Amino acid sequence: MDSKPLPVSIVIPTFNEEKYLFRLLKSIKSQTKQPQEIIVADAYSLDRTREVARAFGCKVISGGLPSKARNNGVRAAKAKVILFLDADVILPQRFLEQTFEEMQERNLDIASCFVRPLSNAKIDSVIHEFANYYIKLTRPFYPHIPGCCIYVKKSLHKKIGGFDESLLLAEDHDYLSRAKNYGKFSYLKSYKIPISIRKFTKEGRLKLALKYITIELHLILIGQIRKDIFSYFGDKHVPNMPRN
Repeated sequence: MDSKPLPVSIVIPTFNEEKYLFRLLKSIKSQTKQPQEIIVADAYSLDRTREVARAFGCKVISGGLPSKARNNGVRAAKAKVILFLDADVILPQRFLEQTFEEMQERNLDIASCFVRPLSNAKIDSVIHEFANYYIKLTRPFYPHIPGCCIYVKKSLHKKIGGFDESLLLAEDHDYLSRAKNYGKFSYLKSYKIPISIRKFTKEGRLKLALKYITIELHLILIGQIRKDIFSYFGDKHVPNMPRN
């Protein structure tokens, strides 16, 4: 492993993520190239999330809903490139080395990866491949970006004013819609990002699919989501959390 870290600050929003965060941080520590730092922006977790983060040497700061957590993370970041990750992804061993190299070679300012499920069930593979296909199909006129994995230059993040903290859902797509006007965007070919299927398990595949369809229709027909049409987190602790 090369001892020189990549000029990347990883920012991870968390809320009660001790189980998944441990797996993600373990996969980061196993990378062939290490990031400059890992920042965990925690939304007042009630479990051992912060203990797990500190045990892996992460910088722990106060978070909130995802937009606020990511913005706080960038403000604390030292590197020129930010990698936003969700706590329930796991990185293949050469992920950071190869995706960062590809981003540099293609001169990208903002980038993401297509997704694949951490599941052996055929239905989960089909659902995620359909999501990837939809992203490819709509990219020319209505680009999407999964918040679970976003590379972005810190200068671009600052130029667009970061994530819109007034949005309750689809804040990642709004972020891209503004960022692509000032920087080069594409999906990386190196890897698909492995992500858990915990939402499918918790809510059911059909119910979750209908929820995502409803969100898409709302965005297309009505516009941005600033009202709590769905509960973003399934825990009563979060709505009482300060947002500023």
